[in-house]
Formats: sequence, structure tokens, C-alpha cells
Amino acid sequence: MRVACLGGGPAGLYFAISMKLRDPAHDVVVVERNKAGDTFGWGVVFSDQTLGNLRANDPVSAATIEAEFAHWDDIEVVVGDHVERSGGHGFIGIGRKRLLNILQDRARALGVRLEFETEFDTDLSRWADYDLIVAADGINSRIRTAHEDRFAVDVDTRANKFIWLGTPKLFDAFAFLFEQTPAGWIWAHAYRFDETRSTFIVECSEATWRGLGFDRMEQADAIAACERIFARHLDGEPLLTNAGHLRGSAAWINFRRILCERWSFDNVVLLGDAAHTAHFSIGSGTKLALEDAIKLAEVMSRPHVASDRAGMAAALAEYQAERHVEVLKIQNSARNSTEWFETLDRYIGFAPEQFAYSLLTRSQRVSHENLRLRDPAWLNGIERWFGARAGANDDAPAAPPMFAPYRLRGLALANRVVVSPVLTYAAGADGVPNDFHLVHYGARAMGGAGLVVTEMTAIAPDARITPHCPGLWNDAQVAAWRRIADFVHARSDAGLCVQLGHAGPRGATQAGFVRPDRPLERDGWPLLAAFAQPYLPDGQVPAAMTRADMDAVRDAFVTATRRAIDAGFDMIELQAGHGFLLSSFLTPLMNRRRDDYGGTLENRLRFPVEVVAAVRAAWGEERPLAVRISATDWAGDAGVTPTEAVAIAAALRATGADIIDVSAGETAPDARPVYGRMFQTPFSDRIRNEGGCATMAVGNIFEPDHVNSILAAGRADLVALGRPHLADPVWTLRAAAQAGHDIAVPPAYALGQAQWKRTLQRQAEAS
Repeated sequence: MRVACLGGGPAGLYFAISMKLRDPAHDVVVVERNKAGDTFGWGVVFSDQTLGNLRANDPVSAATIEAEFAHWDDIEVVVGDHVERSGGHGFIGIGRKRLLNILQDRARALGVRLEFETEFDTDLSRWADYDLIVAADGINSRIRTAHEDRFAVDVDTRANKFIWLGTPKLFDAFAFLFEQTPAGWIWAHAYRFDETRSTFIVECSEATWRGLGFDRMEQADAIAACERIFARHLDGEPLLTNAGHLRGSAAWINFRRILCERWSFDNVVLLGDAAHTAHFSIGSGTKLALEDAIKLAEVMSRPHVASDRAGMAAALAEYQAERHVEVLKIQNSARNSTEWFETLDRYIGFAPEQFAYSLLTRSQRVSHENLRLRDPAWLNGIERWFGARAGANDDAPAAPPMFAPYRLRGLALANRVVVSPVLTYAAGADGVPNDFHLVHYGARAMGGAGLVVTEMTAIAPDARITPHCPGLWNDAQVAAWRRIADFVHARSDAGLCVQLGHAGPRGATQAGFVRPDRPLERDGWPLLAAFAQPYLPDGQVPAAMTRADMDAVRDAFVTATRRAIDAGFDMIELQAGHGFLLSSFLTPLMNRRRDDYGGTLENRLRFPVEVVAAVRAAWGEERPLAVRISATDWAGDAGVTPTEAVAIAAALRATGADIIDVSAGETAPDARPVYGRMFQTPFSDRIRNEGGCATMAVGNIFEPDHVNSILAAGRADLVALGRPHLADPVWTLRAAAQAGHDIAVPPAYALGQAQWKRTLQRQAEAS
């Protein structure tokens, strides 16, 4: 095969090497517009996994690279005078220029032709007689740009400014250095990559960048200013640039996330940063490029690929399919990391211990238990700090954050685990909870959770979702709930919360396990909503609420609140999310009113806030009140946005809500949720740390590791799990046994818990 590789960075060189290794008869040329020794980066960071892939692909170059790696183990986070240092991270790095030299030498030895200081045409006509044209010309790829319609390029330009510098100061840890200036916070990512130099990337928000005058400085002046800002970390050493040819503020960059829907057309294929980018804060760009090169060389070296158009197309499709998955994983982590630095103001006020923990876990690639494996002593200190702040006894052993106590007004919770409200459709037509509910909620309370929240409980017969949903509008229901509350309080340490709600436009439907949100075929009832719009296009049309309707619904919430007191509940959560009645006011997708209750967010909040205020007055000052909201409609600017959700939560808190249960979606049938592990936690994080509201995180959280990471990083105050508790009522007891933590357990089950703890500890030691 004749191959033209356009771009002589690590991706292009390593692909050429990989091709020649598979078949020395391949005719491969690498064309690079710069000189052989030019490079515009400083250090390259690798993981052990990447190094293993290099060893398997080319032991010779891998051995040379490995011999010149700089190794370091620690991460150091410095904010002001406080230093948090965590070990066990196992970084390896090498100078980018040295890496290029090694790859160039290896390519020449294998017979690759290298042509430097050679421009290449974007119309690709010069390479018409080559079997394969590889565009490996980096993040600013001319080939990709010239054919962006064929590659379906998606570019996301990020908010922060950064400049890539070096320094003779040798850092003995991967250092994150935060400095406060009159214009705002600025920070450096610094790490040693050989025996003489360290990378020193300076980053800040654009507002800080402009406030410090960097937009008006020549590069030399900007570097001098950075030397002054970070002088105490540099120990008199200078900051250096290898982009001195850039004038003015051009050396400062906004990172661009590149993603292509298609990586090839005809015999042209993208490689490395030309096809995709990953933010420098997770250091995976070169890793992805080299692993791309390995896979592309594998598929291109199969028999008859060059001579068979269908074979070529199939090989390129396989290359993209496999690598695209890996790229998305890294880009998702990179997005999390990028957004953390872009929203630094949320976290910079944390205690230094929590700030460092939040930084280390920002990408979600590093979790709580992963940190325990890396540096158990440091994590032990974090757990002690978290427990002490939560009010744990001074002599109590360190415990995972999920087992720290939490207080909401007069309610003291033994731990931070919440059984999330999950609809069961198990009540009779009278809405009275029965033995199923006693066993269901009783089992989960005895299972160790700090708080159990009931399914949505209707405030009136016409407020139900289905005929099989429980209610709290009559004395028989109060007595049945009282039976459950008395059992929970007598047999466990759990608090019991009732979620009160009105189904609104989602009412009078069939059970969720039959035909969710489909109208009852008979015996339905009239519906109410903010606006006369059905929840589903073919659903029942609700009546737009009049002021008299609002008064009646508000009063029904108040009456149900008083019944909740009689029933013995410890806490109330109001359902104001997921397209139910209160939610139908909050979201513009469902609220198209033209009066004082529609239009602006202030107007849309008016009735939900009125209900919260009335419930707070009836509930009293000593009992806690939560509100569940949908923090996004997953509909872009047309619906509730995360920014609006912060304002909604702040208004609810100001009215008397103690904690916001942060969920998302279910307000529009054409919404486009972005699912994933802990996918709704970022909304909780934002509301908590921008809006100053205590929050409860929920949404595809299913492991103790998730819970501990969320809490320790300050992303929520409580964590709710629904489906895991459906599968395992003793989920929290199991997590305690796994952690070796002693937790209150019903006396009849104590022997089983002790055996469980011993067994799981032995299994952990064996593994």
C-alpha cells in the first residue's frame, strides 16, 4: 500500500511506524510543514495502560520511550498557604520534542520517508496516486477544515483562556497551583517531564484574563506577569515559551473540543487531534492519537484492503467504530474536567480538603474507592474531616461520607442515604396504603437508609396519577400511614418522608407497568394543569386552572400537610417536577399562560411558591421540607435550563424549602435526555454551589462509590437511590458491611450483619 501521512506529530509518525511493522513493503511518507525539531508543546503524559499498548505494538520504540520517562506519584493542590498532597497516582511523562525525535528515528530505521518543511495542498490532488491519505495535521487540521462538510465536524470552543509554557523549575508532583488576583483566580497545571524542564500551563477565565490585561500584552509581557503571579512556586526560575513567533495575545488559547461524525471519505481518513480532541486537564490527547494509529494500521494492513474499495470502506468503518467509543469515553471525562475548571468559583470557597477532593474526582474517572487504593492515608483524613464537619463524635473511626449524620431542622438523619420515591401502583381504589406498603417501606427502613421517601401521595382523589396510587385526603389513609410510620420509628433509625403531589395533566392514567401515561379506558376524572395542553399529544386535555382552582389545590396541600403531621411523618417533600401539576407551572413547555402565572420565570414560580409557603406555615418551623424539581427539561433554551433551575431552587429555599431534590426531565415527550452514570448529579452540584441550597442528588446512582464521591466532593448533601433499593431493600446495610462500618441494624438481624461484614472483608483482602 502507498500511504501519504500528512502531519508529522506523534499520531502521524506512530501510524507510519505501525504500518511498516506490519508490512515492510508498505510505501509510507510522512509530510510535515515544520522543521524536524519544531514542537509547540512541552511535556506529554502517559498512563500505564497506554505504555502497555505501545509495548505490544512496537517493543523497540516503547523501550526507548520508557527509558526516558520522568516518573512521579503525587498530586499537589495548593490554594493560598494550604497544600493538599495525595499519592499513588503513578504518572509518567516525556518531553514532546524528545518523543518526536524517538519516533522520527524509529520511522527512518523502518524505511519511512520523512519530508519536513513541506506544505501540502488541502485539495489532495498531489496525493491522487496514493492508496491512503491520512490527515494527521492536528487540532487545526487544514484537511479537516477544507472538507468539514464531509467529516460533519462539531467544534465546541471552551470558555477559559490558557497559555502553554515551560520552566526549568522541576516539580516533584503534578501540581495544581491556585493564586488569587484582584481580577480573579488564575491557576497553573505544572509537572516535570524530564531532568531539566517542567510543563507550566496557566489558565483562567476570560474575565480574569482581561482584568489582568493579558488581552493587551505582548507575549513576553504576559509571561513576565505570570512569573510574578506564580513567583513563590517557581523559586526564581523563569517561564519559557516555544511559541515566540506569536504576536500579542495570540499565545493564549481557548481550547476547542473537536468531534467528527465521520472520520473518513473515499481513501482519506482523520487521525488523532485532527479527528477529535481531549482537554489538556486530563492529559489524554497523545494517548488517543497513538492508540488511533495502532488500530488504523491494523485494519489497513489486512489483505486486499488497498485494491478493494469495499474492503477499504469496511476497514475505515471498523476503525471509526472502535475508536469512536474510546474517544467518547475520554471526551466525556474531559468535558467534566473542563467544566470544573470553567466553574471554579463554585468550589474555590470549599475547605481546602474538600476542594482538593473535588479537583481529584472532577472527571469521574477517579472515584472514592479508587482514591483509597491510591492513598488510603490521605482518604482517611478526608473521611475524618467530613465526619467531623457533619458532627460525628471526635473519637469515632473514620467512615465513608455516606455514613456521616445529617440534620434537617429538627430531624437528625443517621446517614446520607435516601430511598428515593418510586411509584408502586399498589394501593386500592380508596387510596389507602395496605400491607404491601407496610412491608415495602418497613423493609427499606430496616435496610439501613437514613431517610425513606414514599411514592407520590395524592392530596385529593382527583390528584392521583392512577387509581392505584395512595393518598392522604381522609382519616382512613392517615391511620394506614400512621401504622407504617410507627413501624419505621419503632424498628429502625430511618426518618420517614411523604412526597405530597398533584398529578395535574399526568393524572387519570393506567399504571406505569401497564401503559404509562395512557388515559384510563373508563372511570377517569377531569384534570387540571397550568395550561390546557395534554401531557402526551393523544392524552386527555386538562383544564387551565382558574384562580379558584389554585385556591382549592393550595388548600388541599395544606390539609394533606396537617394529615401528614397526624400520620407521624418526619418530613414532607413536595413534588414539583416531572410534568405533574406544580411542574406544569414551572416549565414553559407546559405553561403557555398569558396572565400573572405564565411567561416570565417570576410569574411561572408564583403558584408553586404560594403552595410551598402555605405548606411551610402548616407544617411548622421544626420539621424539614423538601421540594423535588426537574432541573432541566432536556429541551435546550425552550424549556427550563440549568441556569433557571438555580433561580427556581433559590426561590423555593427563600420560601421555606430546606433541601431541593434535584431530578430532571419528564416534562415533554420529545425531550432528549443525556443518560449516563450519575447523569443528573451535575444539576445538583450547580444548584448547591451556585444557588447556596442544600440538595439531594438522584439519577442512575447505584454504587456506594458513587454516593461517597458525590458527598465528599460537595455535589450534594444527601443521595437518593430508587431502583437499587427496589432490587435490594438492605442496600445500605450491604454497603456498610462492605466498608467494614458498624451501622444500626435491627437486633434480630445483627448476627447476619456481622457475618456479612466478616465475609465481605475476607473477600476484599483476598482480591
